[in-house]
Amino acid sequence: MPYRSTGFRRRSLPRGVLALGMLWTLPNSLAGLLLGVIGLAFGARMRWQARGLALVVRRWPWGNGGALTLGNVILHTGERLDTPCFTYAHRAGHRIESAVSLADHERAHVYQYMALGPLFLPLYLLSGGISVRNRFERAADRYALHGHGWWPWSA
Repeated sequence: MPYRSTGFRRRSLPRGVLALGMLWTLPNSLAGLLLGVIGLAFGARMRWQARGLALVVRRWPWGNGGALTLGNVILHTGERLDTPCFTYAHRAGHRIESAVSLADHERAHVYQYMALGPLFLPLYLLSGGISVRNRFERAADRYALHGHGWWPWSA
């Protein structure tokens, strides 16, 4: 399946702003870290990914593929996070789009968490959960396709 990784690099933000975002979403990150540590006993591996501002837990042993982001922690069932995936709109048959990088999609969720902190999960669930209707998923797909637009309320 051909796909393009955007290779987008985050714009340089002051370290203080990044630190505040990571602190703001710390409760979410701690939940992800707990799940990651549990996964270690079942073969998962952890690695800090500075580009994505996240601790990536690869080979996550549960689930039927894909990834889940909790704060600055990404739980991924595969060996590599930079793998091709289709956008939600493509999978739902709304339009034809090329495959994108799962790493880019999940990086958008990390940014969303850092901006919204503990408000992310309730807002995400109120927006429809894991579906094409969810503005958070559409924004993450937009970021993975174009390198901008990760904010869920942007056009």
